[in-house]
Amino acid sequence: MEILQETKLCFPHLNTSCKKHTHPHFEAMLIYTLLSFISLFTVLLNLLVIISISHFRQLHTPTNLLLLSLAVSDFLVGLLAMPFQIHLVEPCWMLGDLVCVLYYFILFIIVCASVANMVLISADRYVAICDPLHYSNKVTVRRVQVSVLLCWVYCVFYSVFMFYDNLKQPGRYNSCYGECVVNIVGAVDLVMSFIIPISAIIILYVRVFVVAVSQARAMRSHITAVTLQSSVTVTVKKSELKAARTLGVVVAVFLMCYCPYYCVSLSSSDIMIQSSINAFIVFVILFNSCLNPVIYAFFYPWFRKSVKLIVTLEILHPNSCGINVL
Repeated sequence: MEILQETKLCFPHLNTSCKKHTHPHFEAMLIYTLLSFISLFTVLLNLLVIISISHFRQLHTPTNLLLLSLAVSDFLVGLLAMPFQIHLVEPCWMLGDLVCVLYYFILFIIVCASVANMVLISADRYVAICDPLHYSNKVTVRRVQVSVLLCWVYCVFYSVFMFYDNLKQPGRYNSCYGECVVNIVGAVDLVMSFIIPISAIIILYVRVFVVAVSQARAMRSHITAVTLQSSVTVTVKKSELKAARTLGVVVAVFLMCYCPYYCVSLSSSDIMIQSSINAFIVFVILFNSCLNPVIYAFFYPWFRKSVKLIVTLEILHPNSCGINVL
């Protein structure tokens, strides 16, 4: 027997109010509980990554600094973005037009930073695998710090550009009161936030994969050097190959979570972001922030050891930052 949803107004005292469709109580509570758990889980896991890399001196490497930047963006997703995904249950926006625009504006910055961090991570692995002899000279902690800073600054200015009309006049694209809709130029966002960065990630990782496979064969054959095209003959360390595989999983999961949203955007030059329609697609993007630290837990022994030291409060001991976690 089909359950009919009761139609009500978001603001009964306003004639211009949007209509809302109530959900069964059990369904609503289930979604609320699931969203709350995933949000809390995302915040805690990424906080553990942030504390681990920040505290332990051994983890202050260029690659881990990129992971730290990614963990910060993932942490902000769990803290600021996921709680507002209650639109999956409640289609009415009760916080006003300005908060609506600011929510999507901040979300856009965080998502942009995640994409940019993935590009930096792919470039880092490309240099580490394809040019290992010069990696320590080309990729230094200082250069990575500057790159991460520029990455976040770029995302802020890019988001201001994309949301300028919405920030100038919040609520201008709403059709009724209680709706949260923003408009961005989909063609620009598709090129700048998806096609260009994703193409760069795929090209870099295809190159990394080819070199990694060749180096793995060379190691099994007890060959000390392999020549690839006209490059310098070197042998990549097993640790670098393992890191490339792990980060390859991170990149693959990232692509699977981000592709649905941009595939939908291909059908329109302008993207009208409305919570009642696109909330699930946006949530899939946000869920990627929960998956990243889970991948670290499976593939990085240093993360598991760091978490144990954090949970047991051993990091509070003097000189704990010098503990061997590798």
